[in-house]
Amino acid sequence: MLKPVAALAAVAALGLTACEKVPEPPYDKGVCFHAVTKDGKTFKYNVVKTNVPQIEYCAAELEKMRVAFLRMGGSNRELIGAYQGSFLIVNPRGIFRRAKWNGGQFLMLERTGDGRLAQPGAMPSN
Repeated sequence: MLKPVAALAAVAALGLTACEKVPEPPYDKGVCFHAVTKDGKTFKYNVVKTNVPQIEYCAAELEKMRVAFLRMGGSNRELIGAYQGSFLIVNPRGIFRRAKWNGGQFLMLERTGDGRLAQPGAMPSN
């Protein structure tokens, strides 16, 4: 059984973690962002392109940026972006979308056998 002081400390610690600020992606309409973080809790958003009509176009811009960084000698194989309230994670497996930073993610675009990106299940499996 917890003593009253220990119980109070446990409740206080739980309250502090519940108040921890969770990163929110920008909601700017039609703006594709590159997100930079050092601690996974705070982000700096850099505009990649404006007047982007759909999230898939933003994903393509971020993939283009990731490949350009690698061609210039960069070693980071993953890139984080944001588009209209969603986080985009771009890596060698494909492009993933998250509604919340600490939430689940789903595969939005996957790599084909020749490295292109396509909707999951769009390419026939051999």
